[in-house]
Amino acid sequence: MRITVFGATGAVGREVVAEARARGHEVRPASRSAGVDATDPAHVARLAAGQDLVISATRPQPGREPELVAVARALFAGLRGSGTRLLVVGGAATLRTPGGFLVQDAPDFPAALVPIANACAEQLAVCQEQSDVDWAYLSPPALLEPGPRTGHYRLGADDLIADESGTSRITNADLAVALLDEAERPKHHRTRFTVGY
Repeated sequence: MRITVFGATGAVGREVVAEARARGHEVRPASRSAGVDATDPAHVARLAAGQDLVISATRPQPGREPELVAVARALFAGLRGSGTRLLVVGGAATLRTPGGFLVQDAPDFPAALVPIANACAEQLAVCQEQSDVDWAYLSPPALLEPGPRTGHYRLGADDLIADESGTSRITNADLAVALLDEAERPKHHRTRFTVGY
C-alpha cells in the first residue's frame, strides 16, 4: 500500500511511519519541517497523488489550534475525486464518559486543553460533513503517551474506553497499530472510532 503521512515527525506520526514501513508499506512522510503546508489543498493533492491512503496526524502548537480545522478542510479539498482513503487522528474531547457527558464537559477538564478540544470537535464536524471521500476519524483515549508497542487494544465508537482501573490510555505505538490495522482491514467508513486498552 502507498501511504502519505501528514504530521510524520510528530509523536504519533513517527510511530505511524515506523509501523507502516515495518509492515512493508511504501510511505511518503510529509511534515511542516520539510516545507509541507497541510493547510494548502494543492500541497495535499500533490503529496497524495497516486497514493492509496492518506493519514493525518498533525497537531498544532499551542495558540495555533485553528490550524487543525484548516488542515481538515484542505485534506478533503485536496483528496476530493482522487479515490484516496483518509484516516484522521483526532482528539478524545468529544467521546462520552461513563457518566454520560463528553470528556470536554467533565468538571476536571483542564482549562489549558479547551482550545485544542474545541479545535478537535470542529475537526470532527468537518469530517462528518464529507460524503465524497472515504474517511475515518480515530479519537484516542484520554491519555495518549509514549510507551511500548504491545499490538493489543480494544475498539469502540463514541464512548471512552478505560481499563479495569478506570484509566483511559494507549501508547502512541499501539495507536499506530490500530491505524494500520484499519488501513489494511477497513471497518470504519465515514465515521469516528476510538481505541484503548
